[in-house]
Amino acid sequence: MSSLADLSEPFEVIQPENPTTPLVLSSPHSGNHYPIDLIEASSLSKTALRRSEDCYIDELFSSAQFAGVPMIRALYPRAYLDLNREPYELDPEMFSDALPEFANTASPRVGTGLGTIARIVANQKEIYARKLTWAEAEARINRLYKPYHQTLRRLVNSARDKFGYCVLIDCHSMPSAGLPKGKTHLGDSVDVVLGDRNGLSCASLVTEEAERILGSLGYSVIRNNPYAGGYTTQNYGEPDTGVHALQIEINRSIYVDENSLSRRPGFAKLKDDLRVFLETLSDYSADAHKALTYQRLSAE
Repeated sequence: MSSLADLSEPFEVIQPENPTTPLVLSSPHSGNHYPIDLIEASSLSKTALRRSEDCYIDELFSSAQFAGVPMIRALYPRAYLDLNREPYELDPEMFSDALPEFANTASPRVGTGLGTIARIVANQKEIYARKLTWAEAEARINRLYKPYHQTLRRLVNSARDKFGYCVLIDCHSMPSAGLPKGKTHLGDSVDVVLGDRNGLSCASLVTEEAERILGSLGYSVIRNNPYAGGYTTQNYGEPDTGVHALQIEINRSIYVDENSLSRRPGFAKLKDDLRVFLETLSDYSADAHKALTYQRLSAE
């Protein structure tokens, strides 16, 4: 067990020696370092808390550095602080004292129990056995949230400065239950959902190519249903400025037993397929340079 201050950094940047592509990867929900203050405040076991993890997603995309792609991955879990939310989406019912006026207490995510500090895990069970304090929330946000997004922003800006544009891939997994139907590897629900906020966060040619590549590898892919993109996609995706943000959700049942969280036999193949996906999308992005680059207007 550990405390919030136990890790020297709340995230890790896996940086290739020489980034060779405009792609940047973010894995905000794969952290599995459960601090003692979460365990002691929770009514759930660590196993139950792990139901909210995007389990092993950072490992599945670890070939990124060999493809010349930087990746930032969270080390603390989503159940402790959700990095794919606004910084202050907080439920006042979870706190023993008043929240500051700038807190967003009325967002749809807060209403469903999945704010910046979640009230429930993925199976709808309440996380906390006691009320939290604003000081606890503020400490998590200052220590974990702000440095993560400051670093992600630097990675995005660095890619855009070097290549003229950036393609940010926000990497997630999704539970198999409740997904739309599709021809899949294991079962009858889709393998991958690509979210580009219905075309607002990413140039359509990038989304189309991502879908084509994954389809050619044998995966059933749909767009924006039921996941159109979260805070990261919305906050960073500005195609008009040369930043394209695409969320990828992978059906967990392909690679992990959703109860035991043990790896399935398909884990290695999926990992290798994602390497091919990154390499092919990188090559395509280079070929589509003119269409993806921010074109400064002469009147500016």
